[in-house]
Amino acid sequence: MATIPEYLTREAPPVATRAEAGRKDAAAAERDPYQLRALPFEDVYFRPKKMDNSRLVREADPRAGGACWSVIGAACLVLAFMGGVLAPSVANTVAGYKLESLRVESQKLADERRGLELEEARLLSPERLDRLAQGQHLVSPTANQIVHLENNNAEGKVAMVQH
Repeated sequence: MATIPEYLTREAPPVATRAEAGRKDAAAAERDPYQLRALPFEDVYFRPKKMDNSRLVREADPRAGGACWSVIGAACLVLAFMGGVLAPSVANTVAGYKLESLRVESQKLADERRGLELEEARLLSPERLDRLAQGQHLVSPTANQIVHLENNNAEGKVAMVQH
């Protein structure tokens, strides 16, 4: 919609009327010391003008399609370039996270191994084995029941349990 300033369509008031208006403004300013001065272009009024654009038809631009594809191609190139620039840093970050998770897992497995070694040492301790043997009424072997296996003979004799 187009507008036209009101002061262009009005006729100018006679000079005497302007002088009288100036005197009235001066008298009003003397009466009220707190009154604000007039705003710029306060006397300008804009009236809307009715326009009908329904019969307008947009003319096809043959270069617009080429420009659109050029912008799309440039955006793809920028995206590929930024992907190539950012890919190593993203790969480093991912590798760092993976390395840290492997360190945590290694520490957890080392703690578990220490616990299992401690449990094994506790289970194989001679004191515990003696208590288990006494609980099952087992006794230590006598001297003639012990056979030391030494492979000093070349005949290949094997030790045998005798009753």
